[in-house]
Parts: sequence; structure tokens; C-alpha cells
Amino acid sequence: MNEHKIPHPLVAAIPVVVLIGLLMVIITLFGSDALSGGSQIALLLGLAVCVTISMTFYHVKWQVFEQQMCKTIGNISVTLLILLTVGMLSGSWMISGVVPTLIYYGVQILSPRFFLVSACVICALVSLLSGSSWTTIATIGVALLGIGHALGVSEAWTAGAIISGAYFGDKMSPLSDTTILASSSVGVDIFEHIRYMVITTTPSMLITLVIFLCAGLGNAGGGSLHVDQYTSGLASTFHISAWTLLVPIITGVLIAKKVPSLIVLFASSIMAGITALILQPHILTQIAGDTTLSTAGALAKGLAITYYGSTSVQTGFEALNDLVSTGGMAGMLNTIWLIICAMCYGAAMVASGMIESITRVIINWVRTRFSLVSSTVGTGIFLNLTTGDQFISIVLTADMFRNVYHKEGYEPRLLSRTCEDCATVTSVLVPWNTCGMTQATVLGVPTLTYLPYCFFNYISPLMTMLIAAIGWKIKKMRV
Repeated sequence: MNEHKIPHPLVAAIPVVVLIGLLMVIITLFGSDALSGGSQIALLLGLAVCVTISMTFYHVKWQVFEQQMCKTIGNISVTLLILLTVGMLSGSWMISGVVPTLIYYGVQILSPRFFLVSACVICALVSLLSGSSWTTIATIGVALLGIGHALGVSEAWTAGAIISGAYFGDKMSPLSDTTILASSSVGVDIFEHIRYMVITTTPSMLITLVIFLCAGLGNAGGGSLHVDQYTSGLASTFHISAWTLLVPIITGVLIAKKVPSLIVLFASSIMAGITALILQPHILTQIAGDTTLSTAGALAKGLAITYYGSTSVQTGFEALNDLVSTGGMAGMLNTIWLIICAMCYGAAMVASGMIESITRVIINWVRTRFSLVSSTVGTGIFLNLTTGDQFISIVLTADMFRNVYHKEGYEPRLLSRTCEDCATVTSVLVPWNTCGMTQATVLGVPTLTYLPYCFFNYISPLMTMLIAAIGWKIKKMRV
């Protein structure tokens, strides 16, 4: 291994400052479309600054960077396959009727007095199944906001309930790209990562639900129009059947038996595809869009498109059309592109010794388990404020603290959990973050207006620090 001088922390901070500056410009120019290429360019330019400084002033050879990048990308190769399979799964679960059936029954539990807690639970369920807080908020979240308005509920409270539920589901779903990224960045199995998050996430969500329950008990009124549109649209488009629930049930059993993530996701996709062939052949034929094919050919083509490409199903209700549309494997490519660029940037920072230089400063401050976790939380939130993107915040936080946790003897899953508890959920609370801008635009509620009511999103980082102070289920690795 090539040895070279470790840069001074101020020098090591230069690529980070450059990246932050570039991301601020990108977010200003592209807004919520920053992930479609702008952020990737910023990462590559930040990488170029890191490499230029290292090769010019510290004589680090290019081969060192190349080897580290190959190693880093090689380590996430399975993760990239998982992401593609997640796209395959999200499309098949939707078109097979699994998600529509659950939405169909879920929205019917709405009640004026329990509207806020119901909205939170429904968004949590939909986000858990879809793995996307953005899709959940932009579709059923918008409908729930309308219902809340009809019931006389403050739009700030309604937006808070929607966002709290959506980010709970996003955080805990094995389909979520942030969940996959947080676990893979630290080298933790995704289901082990999710199981460990239950310790901090469950009490955070329970407290959130109690708050919304108490706040909503005084509400009364009517407003079932949106619910009727959803249920009638789903029932007229999909074959709503309890049989579709066998797919998530069997998937849950596989997860409980600790079957490898990639196998579980692929098997679930195949089960959902078979379900689609049996219960939703009319939708597969519509997706195929080729009248010259035989029935079998049209079904095969429709299923293949469901797995790999974007699908659009007409339900007669515009908001519902958006909800049941899917992106398939192709829909994951922007995320994969971003992850590869972020990993290369992180690899360059590691190879140059800049990450080590920065973490040495942090290590000097860390004295206890609580200070370690708290500094991780603070870093994740700081990066959300400065980089404007949760993906980058997760990767950089993981890179900065990986060696610190290892040196202190803590399990990697503690770091992966803490990254999610701070970076994933607080991104939507920052007005200039891609998440904050997107949700404020979609819901029509300013970020600073809904922020006080997103209880789950700021209870989560507080809970992870509380659990760290108590030491519950936190173990040191045996050496």
C-alpha cells in the first residue's frame, strides 16, 4: 500500500467546501431535478479537486485512487443489483394489485376524529410498500391534504402527518433507496439494518401517532369524496382481491427466515409477476400496447415492461394515475448513477487521506458512546443543510465515521442506523434541500410551515441519541 502524507484538516476540507458550493448552485438551478445529473456532476468535480490537490501537493499516484474506486464500487456491486431488483419489485407489486388492494382497504379507515393519525398510518403503509416517500406524498399525500382541508384540519398539521408517515415507511422499507444506501455504505445487510432501526424508529413513531391522535380527536365533519374516487378508481381498474396479500405475507416470511436480501426481492418480484398474470391480465395487455400480438405474447411483453420499464395505467382519476404508475428497473438508474458518483468521490477522499484527516479531528472530540452518536447525528444534519441532498449526506456521514466506529469497537449497524435516523428523515425539513423543496412544492405548503408538525422527523434523531445515552442494544464487537 502506498504511503503518503496526510493532508491538514483545512486542506482536507477544500473538496468538501467545493462540493457544498457546487451543490448549492445545482440545487438553485435545477431544484428537484438536481438528482437527474447536476448532483452527479458536482460530485465528479469535487472528486477532481480532491485528486488534483493530492497528486500535485502530496504526490499521491493515480493508481491509488483507481484501486480504491474499484474496491469501493466492487463492494457495492450487489447493492446495485438490489436496486435494480427493487425497481423490478415496485413495478410488479403495483401492477399485480398488491399495493392497490392495500390502498383500497387502507383509505377506508379514514374518520374525521382520527384523520391525522389515519393519514400518518396510510402514508406509512404506502411508503413502506413502495419504498418511496416522494411518490407517496405526491399522490395519496396530495389527496389526503384535500380531505384534511374539507374536514377543516390545518394544512400544516395534515402535511406534518403525511410527511411523518411517508418518511417512516421510506426509512423502514427494504425497497427504499436510502435504506439500501445507508446499509450498503457501511456494509450491513439491509434486513439486519432494518431490524436494528426498529429499536429507535418504533418509539419515535408511537410518540408521533399519539400526538396526532390527541390533536385529531376534536375534529369532526365529512369529506369522503377523495376516498370514494380512490376506491372506485382502484376497483374499476384492478381486480382487488385478498389473494394478492399472499405476496407480501410470503415475502415477510422469507425476511423473517433471514433469506438473503437479493433472493427475497427477486422471489417476491416473480410471485407478484405470476399474480399479475392471473389477476390482472387486462392491465398487462394494456401495458404491452401491441394489438398484433397473441394473448400470450401480449401478457409476456406487458410483464417484461412492468419489470424493466415505466408503466402508466388509466384509472379515470388523475391523482390515482400518478400513484399506480411505476418506473421499473429503469426508474432506479438515476439513483444508481448518483451512488456510483458518490462512492467514487468518497473513495478519492479515502485514498487521499482527507477523510482520515477530518475524522482525526472528530475522534479527538469523541469521548463517550453518546458523543460519538451525537456527533454522527450532527454531521448528518449539517450535511443535509450544506449539501442539499440526503443521498450525499448518507454517503459522506458513513465515510467520515466508518473508521471511528470500528476503532471504538462498535458494530457497523449502529452507524448505518444513525445515518438513517439523522440524514434520511431530516432532509425534508431543510427548505433548500431537494426533499424539502420537492415536498413543499408538491403539497403547496412551505417547508417552514409544516416543519413543526413533522414530529417523526425530528423525534428520530433525538431518539437515537437517547438510546445511545441509555446504551440499549448497543454492543461492542468482540476482538
